[in-house]
Amino acid sequence: MSLTFTRGSVIAVAMGLALSGTAQSQTAPYAAQQAAAGQLRDKALKGSIAFELVESLTTEVGARPAGSAAAHRASDWAVARFKALGYDKVTVETFPVPNWQRGIETAEVTVPYPQKLFITALGGSVATPPLGLSAQVVLFKRFDDMLAQPEGSLNGKIAIVTERIVRAQDGGGYGAGYRIRGLGAAEAAKRGAVGYMLRSLGTDSHRVPHTGSMTYDPAGTKIPAAALSNPDADLLEHMTDRAVPVTVKMIVTPTFGPDLEARTVVGEITGREKPEEIVVIGGHLDSWDLATGAIDDGAGVAITMATGKQILDRAERPRRTVRVVLWGAEEIFKAGAAFAKAHASEVDRHIIGSESDFGGGKVLKLALPAGLTDRAFAEALGRAVTPAGVLMERTPALGGGEDLMEINAMGMPVASLRQDGMDYFDWHHSPDDTLDKIKATDLDQAVAAWSAFTLMVADSAVEFRAPKTAAK
Repeated sequence: MSLTFTRGSVIAVAMGLALSGTAQSQTAPYAAQQAAAGQLRDKALKGSIAFELVESLTTEVGARPAGSAAAHRASDWAVARFKALGYDKVTVETFPVPNWQRGIETAEVTVPYPQKLFITALGGSVATPPLGLSAQVVLFKRFDDMLAQPEGSLNGKIAIVTERIVRAQDGGGYGAGYRIRGLGAAEAAKRGAVGYMLRSLGTDSHRVPHTGSMTYDPAGTKIPAAALSNPDADLLEHMTDRAVPVTVKMIVTPTFGPDLEARTVVGEITGREKPEEIVVIGGHLDSWDLATGAIDDGAGVAITMATGKQILDRAERPRRTVRVVLWGAEEIFKAGAAFAKAHASEVDRHIIGSESDFGGGKVLKLALPAGLTDRAFAEALGRAVTPAGVLMERTPALGGGEDLMEINAMGMPVASLRQDGMDYFDWHHSPDDTLDKIKATDLDQAVAAWSAFTLMVADSAVEFRAPKTAAK
C-alpha cells in the first residue's frame, strides 16, 4: 500500500498533531506541574545567574581543598549567597577530614637522556626522601600488564603505567581508568616498586599533569605516587622503546598533619504542604589545589544554586522541600559518608536526589530511578525537558553522584542529569580547570534542565521507591 501526501495535507496533519498534543497536555496527569516546569525551563534558557555565581566563587575564593582556609572562605561565601538569594534556611554541617598538604614536586630523566618531566603528586601520597628518589623505571603501556607481574619483580624500581583513557561524552573512559590512579601505587608496592607514576587520567595533550586521590593497602608498603603529564608519558614510552635502561629521579614532599574541619553548606526551600519530604540537589564546594575549581565543581555549585533561585522566584513554594547541598569534601571521598550519617534518621523522607558534578556542559539526558512506576509522570517530565534538548534515558539511573552514594545505599532513590563531558577530562584535576572553559549559555541550559526536573519532583506526590511487596 502506498500513501500520497500533498503539502497541504502534511501541514494539516502536523497542525492536528500539535493541537492533539496541546489538548492532551492540558488534560493529562501532571499538566500543571509540566506547565510550571516549562516556564522555569524557558526562563533559564533566556539567562540565569549561574555564570555570575561560578565567576564569583572562582574569582573571590579560587582553589578550595577540603578543610583548608580557602574552603572555609568558600563555605562563608555559600552561606552569604544562599541568604542573599532568599533561601528559607541555611545550615552548615561540619566533619573531620585528613590534613594532606602538597609540597615540592619535580621529576627528571637522569640516564640516558637527561630531560625534565612534569608531574604532580597524587592526593594522599607519601613523600620521597628529601633529596629525592632515583631508580630505574619499568614502564607498562597497560595497567593489566603490571598486574600480571609476580611479587618481587619490580624490586627497587619505579613503576610507570602509560595507559591512555578513552575520550567519551559520558566520561566512561575515566571510570574505566580510575583504578590505574586509585590502586596503582598499592599494586606496584606489592611487586616491590619503590615509586609509582601514571599517565594522567586526562584526554588532553597539554604538558600539565592531572592530580586526584589514591589509596594504599593498609597492610602494605606505602610508596610515593605521582601523575605525569600526557606528553611526558609519551616521552618515556619513546625512551623505553629504545631498549636501554632509563633512570628517573622524582621528588614529592607532601606532609600530613592533624585532621581539619570540612564544611557542607545546605540551603533549604521549605515545602508548602509536605515540608518533611525532601528533594536533594547540589554540587561539591571543595576542589583540588592546582586551579580555581571552575568545572570541578564550581559549575555544579552554580547550576544547582541557580536552580533553587528559579524556584524561589515563583509565587509559591513547591509542595516538598528542596535542599541544595554544597558538599565539602567530595575530592577525598569524605563528604558523602558524613552527609549520610548526619541524615540517617530521615532517609525515608528523602524522596530523591541528584548531584551536578560533571562540569559546565549542556545536559543531554535525564535518567530516573528504577523504582518509579508512574509512567505518566515520567512522560510529563520528558515533555518538560525535551524542549531544552534533553532526552529521557531508557535505562534507570545507576548513581546520583559521589556524594550521594552512601545515602543511596541506605535507600534514597537517585536520578542522573547527564551532561556533555566530551572535553571535561581535558581540564579535570589540572591547572587548566579555570573559568574560561565555561560557557554561560551552556550553564543556562543546564539550569533549565535542573529547574524543570527539580520543580516537577518537588511539586508532585510521586514516589520514586519501588513498592514494597507484602511478606508471605
